[in-house]
Amino acid sequence: MGRLPLTFCLTFLLMATVTFGAPPKKSIDVPFGRNYFPTWAFDHIKYLNGGSEVHLVLDKHTGTGFQSKGSYLFGHFSMHIKMVPGDSAGTVTAFYLSSQNSEHDEIDFEFLGNRTGQPYILQTNVFTGGKGNREQRINLWFDPSKNYHSYSVLWNMHQIVFFVDDVPIRVFKNSKDIGVKFPFNQPMKIYSSLWNADDWATRGGLEKTNWAKAPFVASYRGFHIDGCEASVNAKFCETQGKRWWDKKEFQDLDAKQYKRLKWVRKRYTIYNYCTDRVRFPKPPPECRRDRDI
Repeated sequence: MGRLPLTFCLTFLLMATVTFGAPPKKSIDVPFGRNYFPTWAFDHIKYLNGGSEVHLVLDKHTGTGFQSKGSYLFGHFSMHIKMVPGDSAGTVTAFYLSSQNSEHDEIDFEFLGNRTGQPYILQTNVFTGGKGNREQRINLWFDPSKNYHSYSVLWNMHQIVFFVDDVPIRVFKNSKDIGVKFPFNQPMKIYSSLWNADDWATRGGLEKTNWAKAPFVASYRGFHIDGCEASVNAKFCETQGKRWWDKKEFQDLDAKQYKRLKWVRKRYTIYNYCTDRVRFPKPPPECRRDRDI
């Protein structure tokens, strides 16, 4: 057999050593009751189409919310949400993962309402070991109250990625080697809620909720969970390394995904804790690895 060309050998070597990113698997829509149950103000949750669609209702008396039946260590979690339409100032629609103890881990999507005609603000945050203060805010490139859009989290031992309609809007890499805690040993439940936060949500609390516009309604579909279910006290996932979201191609984003992330940061980011020199005269150590600076 003849000798292989040098260019072929170099290409093969490169392919063997480079981590290739990949988009998450397509989420599978299931009824609300498969994975979730209501947690408060049960009469403010409305079920449609056999439970395949749920409406959360906020009025002057209360909001409402729900949580997952299981707790999870790593996985892919997705929800299709249509935000409160019209004048939504003062309202917050939240979709997040959180563990159960004082030094908790948390992965947040928070959608901050606004006056009619002004864009929604999407705030993300990551808590590790009870420490947060990692807020990032973006304007979305569409009106999230007009149609359903997908919001999802991919979480494994290497990274946490926030997606909007499969566009990565934020990455939080595992930076334990440089002293930054990473969520890896506390199972989390998934939560969602609609509530009044007019003391801070819109323009720092300057814009108050207009109760004449109530009730406010956020709509949900999908309810996708593909995670390693674990007891609340578990410290590891029994299927570690065996699920699709643990594979090598999900250890990092690929070039196309990083390009889309750069597009979001350049055109739609309105606040990033990594560039806030008033709060952080020295950038937090994870910021460079996450390509935020």
